[in-house]
Amino acid sequence: MSLTRSDAGGPGDPPARRARRVSMADVARRAGVSAQTVSRVSNGHPGVVDSTREQVLAAMQELGYRPNSAARALKYGQFRTIGVILFTLATVGNSRTLEAIVDHAAEEGYAITLIPVAVPTRDGVLGAFTRLGELAVDAVIVSMEVHLLDAATVNLPVGVPVVVVASDADDRYVVVDTDQVDGARRAVRHLLDLGHRTVWHVTGPEGSFVAERRATGWRTTLEQAGRPVPPLAHGDWSAESGYRAGLALADEPDCTAVFAANDQMALGLLRAFHEKGKVVPRDVSVVGFDDIPDSASFIPPLTTVHQDFAEVGRRCVERVLRQVRNKPVEPGTTLVPTRLVLRESTARPPA
Repeated sequence: MSLTRSDAGGPGDPPARRARRVSMADVARRAGVSAQTVSRVSNGHPGVVDSTREQVLAAMQELGYRPNSAARALKYGQFRTIGVILFTLATVGNSRTLEAIVDHAAEEGYAITLIPVAVPTRDGVLGAFTRLGELAVDAVIVSMEVHLLDAATVNLPVGVPVVVVASDADDRYVVVDTDQVDGARRAVRHLLDLGHRTVWHVTGPEGSFVAERRATGWRTTLEQAGRPVPPLAHGDWSAESGYRAGLALADEPDCTAVFAANDQMALGLLRAFHEKGKVVPRDVSVVGFDDIPDSASFIPPLTTVHQDFAEVGRRCVERVLRQVRNKPVEPGTTLVPTRLVLRESTARPPA
């Protein structure tokens, strides 16, 4: 069906006429359908014949129609937007989790409003919630890896559907996280099974919940196996910090295996061991955590713990939208399993 011009305005109309906001009624007249049909197409409702839907969409595009989200929110009680409070995009875990949240929210017809918080403090979190309230969102996902919610310093606003990612929050909140402890256990157990007497560890930054959990998994696995627990080497997630730790560990005669708390620090270790004349894995084995896409291209390819970021993002969106839709969600932590990816950076210890 060809579309004919109506009094809604078109390319040849005077500027004043074109400036008037195109209404749903304008689209309905142009497409030759009811305003109710336009509303159903605009809101993605099923039950509209494909040919009619295409006709309405073509009219929307021709007229430059933009749905009034504020009016729709008043009518349906939802903005179809999820706010995300995020402390940093610098780490692979945060950026890939955010990517997964965006993808799964889009599948559900929701947009994402991102509020970065430079410094993870009580005032920073509460200020982020205030900004999200001004921007009108239906729910909030908080991605934090610091001890904040468990310290009784921050109480999230009552009545706002909230899911927390990777935090030591208590049972007041719905929490989704990778099983950090079990991932570390898999890494250390692999190295012990290869015959290494013990495993050294390069941890993440102080105050990081994620780093703490991975260090806990490392330590408890060694203790349960009756193996000595070496002193921690401290890093900050960066390859440079892994490099500095590697220069020191290369001078430890008993260091034949290292578990790095993420793949970037493992990359720094590989460089440091190479510069110190240590061959990986002949002289020292290295395991990382995250399984970033580049880890298979390290020299040698890195054995690492795989995190299912897509599943973490899916569960975050699913749980927060259940709350939006007034479906029951029990507070507590849901852990997404990890798996060990074996590559070429680990081997039996030198004779």
